[in-house]
Amino acid sequence: MFSGKSEELIRRVTRSKIARIPVQTFKPAIDVRYADAEVVSHSSLSVSAIPVVDSATLLKAVEDATVVIGVDEAQFFDQGLVDVVDYLAKAGKQVIVAGLDLDYLSRPFEPIPTLASHAEYVTKMLAVCHRCGAPAGYTQRIVHSDELVVLGATDAYEARCRLCYDPTEPEQPKLIE
Repeated sequence: MFSGKSEELIRRVTRSKIARIPVQTFKPAIDVRYADAEVVSHSSLSVSAIPVVDSATLLKAVEDATVVIGVDEAQFFDQGLVDVVDYLAKAGKQVIVAGLDLDYLSRPFEPIPTLASHAEYVTKMLAVCHRCGAPAGYTQRIVHSDELVVLGATDAYEARCRLCYDPTEPEQPKLIE
């Protein structure tokens, strides 16, 4: 988180729009942190987006004339996104996908690792560690939850470098005996 993934997606689809290339941008319907029908970066850049509940719905919403397809927060999609992206790419469409490759416990966050292994180009973006300022590739959850997905931004997560990342943080609640 906080590495500029959404900002880069917005930049790339905006360049295509400026070039008058037909573009559609999609986001998972569950991501309503900043807007319902926009991809919004932490730095407040935005582009209109179609919220969809799953990869099959995304595929059905792609218009024939669309040439460039942006997909934000792809880690919140089902594994079917891999086949959808492959199908669209084989149909001659350019698909730009942004998402986290690791979850808050530093485990592969599908479908991103599989998508990356099928991609022609991969750009791994690093944030700045909230603790020490080093390059940060880890997402530190700072609120307690046993759920894999907890939507949030600076209120729930921090970017951390390898040395500052601690998967046991925040401390689990202790039972009073």
